[in-house]
Amino acid sequence: MKICLSTKVGQHYLKVKDGFNADLFKALNPPFPPVKLLRFDGSSPGDLVSLALNFIFFKQEWTSKITADHLDEKEYFFVDEGIKLPFFLKKWRHKHRIVANGVDQSTIIDEITFSTPNRLLDYLMYPVLYFQFSLRKPIYKKVFSKD
Repeated sequence: MKICLSTKVGQHYLKVKDGFNADLFKALNPPFPPVKLLRFDGSSPGDLVSLALNFIFFKQEWTSKITADHLDEKEYFFVDEGIKLPFFLKKWRHKHRIVANGVDQSTIIDEITFSTPNRLLDYLMYPVLYFQFSLRKPIYKKVFSKD
């Protein structure tokens, strides 16, 4: 399954790139499940990001590895891929794109590809994940508003 969400923000794409750090990651966490950041190496290939998800009656660990990044005069992106996923996910790939829109604006694009252990669960997880990632839009707009 694929999810793609775009958010226009009021900062230069390189400034937005520099803002993709552990503090932003914590701010982007959804209200449920509560997430504890266990490890955040950064956004370069080989870096790891590890989370503990608390579902009240059980906890799950999620670790992703940064597998690619790219920077040119129009865009920056990095890709995280799940290497240790919660039981309800079989595959995870998230491309974080920041595209320049003129001098002081950019667009953040979340391109997510995921699968679960079965097709029915894919369709059940889609709206949940879509909703959780749509909650990032106002946070991106606030954090990356014009100075």
